[in-house]
Amino acid sequence: MPNQTEVTARRPQASAAPLSRASESEPESGMRPPVDVFEDADGLTLLADLPGVSKERLDIRVERDTLIVEGDVQIPLPDQMQAVYADIRSTHYQRRFALSDELETEKIEASLKDGVLTVRIPKRAETKPRRVEVRTE
Repeated sequence: MPNQTEVTARRPQASAAPLSRASESEPESGMRPPVDVFEDADGLTLLADLPGVSKERLDIRVERDTLIVEGDVQIPLPDQMQAVYADIRSTHYQRRFALSDELETEKIEASLKDGVLTVRIPKRAETKPRRVEVRTE
């Protein structure tokens, strides 16, 4: 069975989740970082724990309807030294998320601070709740 991710935001009135498991035919490789997903009226916020991953070693991309998050941890050794034993090794993180068409993938924003990646995915304007004005005649 492939190593897959299933994340669904709570949606009280919708039948399809805006963010869900990636395709069964696309297995993940590497370690799966822990991820929390929050939804509000404007979109989704994804928080991923990527300790030791620098901005330069982080790759976030959208391929068709899949959000892919990858990052590499590299433990630098001082010059002239060689590791004889190490509890921590270099690591490759990867997670994939299937995105619904109600999300605006062109406007995804991401930031990395203290090993936590924050990805903001806005909803399309036409899918957001809107208030209808009532007129009196």
